[in-house]
Amino acid sequence: MRAIAAMAEAAPQGEPMIRATVMPADANPYGTAFVGWIMGQMALAAGALVSREARARAPVVAADGFSFTAPLAVGDELSVYAAIARQGRTSYQVSVEAWGRGRHGAAMARVALGRFTLVATEPRD
Repeated sequence: MRAIAAMAEAAPQGEPMIRATVMPADANPYGTAFVGWIMGQMALAAGALVSREARARAPVVAADGFSFTAPLAVGDELSVYAAIARQGRTSYQVSVEAWGRGRHGAAMARVALGRFTLVATEPRD
């Protein structure tokens, strides 16, 4: 299994919206994270950001422009960064990057990036 190597790109500034460790239940038979699990974590990060900004529920209505660039092994740490790229009256387009770090190292590599569109709805109590 290939270890995460440092890339020329720097990780986004600030704190990630989500940080998680890849567990065996999140992995395929080859010991790397399912891309669906990674994409799900990215959607959670986008939703958390928009819900906080809009002060309302904000379900994902579209996902596009995704690329998965490096594998994550069981035990690796996933950090997900999200930023609002465009905002309409109730819709938000969020750019999301997922970065991985090997369990026992400091080097980080981008493992995925993409965009989600979310729509703020009526708040629920």
